[in-house]
Amino acid sequence: LPGPPFTHQQTPRKMVYYGQTSCEQDTERYLDVVKYVFSCYKKEVPLVINTMGWVKGEGLLLLIDIIRLLSPTHVVQMDVCDWKAMPPLTPEHVHFSAGLHTKGKQQSKCKQLGVGSTESWKYSEGEDMSAPQHKLLYVHPEFPRAGVAGEARVHSGILRDMSILGYLGHLQSPDIGAVLPLHSLVPYQVPFNAVALRVIHTDVAPSNIMYAVNASWVGLCCIPEEVRCQTDGPVLLTQTPICDCLGFGIVRGVDMEKKLYHILTPVPPENLRLVNCLLLGSIAIPSCVLVGQQGIEGEIPYVTSDYNYSI
Repeated sequence: LPGPPFTHQQTPRKMVYYGQTSCEQDTERYLDVVKYVFSCYKKEVPLVINTMGWVKGEGLLLLIDIIRLLSPTHVVQMDVCDWKAMPPLTPEHVHFSAGLHTKGKQQSKCKQLGVGSTESWKYSEGEDMSAPQHKLLYVHPEFPRAGVAGEARVHSGILRDMSILGYLGHLQSPDIGAVLPLHSLVPYQVPFNAVALRVIHTDVAPSNIMYAVNASWVGLCCIPEEVRCQTDGPVLLTQTPICDCLGFGIVRGVDMEKKLYHILTPVPPENLRLVNCLLLGSIAIPSCVLVGQQGIEGEIPYVTSDYNYSI
């Protein structure tokens, strides 16, 4: 856990591509994702759940949902100096408080989620989810500016870019020496009809989907259904699936004549054979990747200063 994430990247046992830096727009899908990932935990080793820093308003209610659904043995709550807006998350508080999608003891039957969720949040019979028994470890720092918000968003954006760059570093040769620009690496050619496509964070007209996908960061995913297409594609999903993500890639080109995506990814070939779905979120390729490419003369594709912000 200690240290910047980009310095110790590992292949996760289970991963879902949420596709956004905040879950504010779709908390139901966020809870579905949490439950899906947690379902593979076999309890043979201790598990540390690193929750978000969003603990105001709906974020606090969502945190109560997560504690109620995952039933941790211990909750470590780090307070902020001179800030009393967040109550201690004692077992009693979680027991009686309504979450965002679950209800407290007074209304113990779990609220069912709306259309679009993979399953309703009914608890299984004999499972008492209304009485959490965790131990609260409450940390109250005395030094000033501890936990003060504001800088975290900037830092998280920089760390995210560093993580993406660290991940793309696996595309390079292990030999120390020349770093190859992305446009000189040989991509995989993926037929349109071999993978399903979905834009997670917004609605895109089918006629514009290739403009959105080109030069984008995508999650390489595996949906349980077989991808079937009568035409040459593309295959478009109407809903965002909750499914395994096996890694990430960059769609570095779209060949409309041959109906091929050109994808750069460090995911090994034996895992790529399982990929049948590309998910595109709002996570952007770091601008330095586009601006700092060597050997490009003239205008850099997808980078412009002549932009009309009124559009």
